Order: sequence, then structure tokens, then C-alpha cells
Amino acid sequence: MPAKLILSLNNSVLGEFPLDKERIILGRKAENDIQVDNLAVSGQHAAIITILSDSFLEDLDSTNGTYVNGKLVKKHALKNGDVITIGKHELKYVNDEASDEDDEFEKTMIIRPGMAGHAAAAAKAQEQAPPAAASASPGADAPAASAGMPLGKIQVLNGPGAGKELELKKALITLGRPGIQVAVITRRPQGYFITHVEGTHPVVNGESIGPQARQLKDHDVVELAGVKMEFFVS
Repeated sequence: MPAKLILSLNNSVLGEFPLDKERIILGRKAENDIQVDNLAVSGQHAAIITILSDSFLEDLDSTNGTYVNGKLVKKHALKNGDVITIGKHELKYVNDEASDEDDEFEKTMIIRPGMAGHAAAAAKAQEQAPPAAASASPGADAPAASAGMPLGKIQVLNGPGAGKELELKKALITLGRPGIQVAVITRRPQGYFITHVEGTHPVVNGESIGPQARQLKDHDVVELAGVKMEFFVS
């Protein structure tokens, strides 16, 4: 069951919204995924980015700010029970599967506006590259990528998050630190590939991957934004 937000005003519940997309926008405008109709709320006020079982909140330069548990935030890794306040409205974050540790691995997850689209564009460009460079068919989609494939995982090897595992279930996972180093791992019919998006190129087994996509092999060690992670197939 996906995580959800429970919207309320003056302790009266106005609705429940599942976080069933990678990026959900909150704001006053009707075209937002979650509309909060109040003049104190900006047209596009904040975004929720969900990667697997973890969700992240980012204020979109709103006029009156975004608060979590009474504290003004720009970016925040959400935890079960957190209360987001925008204007006079509250949104309670409910997710029994959310990570509890405020560790280094969580901090590497991308929570930058537009980065998911940037990563998707980079991945698509690599898919359209010559076979020698990317070893993937143009237009490979998520259903095809997942059919009959063993599930890949990455495990953190260093820092406070050492030992934590992330299952690579989605067709596209973005990792890194905005402005420092960002990469995307894509799941394709041929396997898992890592592609550079921003900053210096990621390192796999001690060598830079360069500008082209690189297929990940079992037990490859990826270094990204100061975090070492081992890729393996279950």
C-alpha cells in the first residue's frame, strides 16, 4: 500500500491522497495533484518525491513557507506521522514502511525539482545511443524491463547508513547530491545500467564510468557523492 497524505483544516479531515506517483505537487491551483484552496498557499507550494518506500518534501519557493512538525523547511525526508503545514492546512504523512533512520543514504536521494525529468531524459538519450555505448533498445519501457528479470539491489558500504539495502524495483532510480554528483540507475531488458546526470562521473570498481551508460554486474561497487554502494542481484 502506498504512503498517503491526510489533508485537514481545523482538525476536520478534507481528504486522503495516496502518494502513487514519483512526484506530486501541492498548491492552490486546480491543476496540482493535491489542491489546497487557500490564499496563504502558493500556486505551486511544495512537492513530494517518492522513491520506493521513502518520500521527500521540498518547498517550491512558496511565499509563506512549508513547515514540518512546526519547523520551517526547504527539504525534508518524511517519516511516518510527520505533519506538513501549508497556510492553515495540515497534511499528515502516513507510511508504515518509511525508513526511520536519518542516515547518510537517505540524504543522497534526489529531492530537487525537475531532477526526475532530467534523469529520465538522460536515460532516454543513453537508450538511443549506439549499441556499443548503451546496449539497450530505444523506447525500452518499465513492463518490458521487469519481465523475467532478477531483482537488483544496492547496499550501502560506508557511513552511518552502512548495511542499508535498496531494492531497484522501479524502471528509474535517481541517486546523488544536487550540485555535487547525480546519477540514475535504469532497469532495462538487458539488465541494470548506471548513467551520469550531473557533476563528476560516478565511479564503478574504482574507475570512472565516463559519459556513457554502464551496465552493472553482480557485486560491482559504485561510489557516488561520497557513498560506496554494492550492486548485487538477488
